[in-house]
Amino acid sequence: MKEINVVGAILVENGKILCAQRGESKNLAHLWEFPGGKIEDGETPQEALIRELKEELLIEVEVQSEKFEETSYQYDFGLVNLTTFICLLKKGTPQLTEHIAVKWLKPAELNKVQWAPADIPAVEKLMEKNVVL
Repeated sequence: MKEINVVGAILVENGKILCAQRGESKNLAHLWEFPGGKIEDGETPQEALIRELKEELLIEVEVQSEKFEETSYQYDFGLVNLTTFICLLKKGTPQLTEHIAVKWLKPAELNKVQWAPADIPAVEKLMEKNVVL
């Protein structure tokens, strides 16, 4: 079974978190996720996150150094190892290049959208702590 190492951004602005909806042609179409992507060879997770957010949303972020959550989830296409980090928006406004929608939600509102399974533990942790960001 293929193992895929990915990173996700818990991107915070004004006490809200950016949630991104996956496109029609992607695995897990229409489910919501923390934006990010695969870690390439030679990249740290933080470097991958900065690169992916620049490519996918045309924004620049500051990644907080500590991991927020690590999750492994077995999908039919492989084992996804997801590491999420709290990030702050440095420059730009998220643009849709790969996702079909984005929403800014307060931690207590995160259950209003249907999340990809690998993202759910981080969502639950954010909601449980009702993290003040």
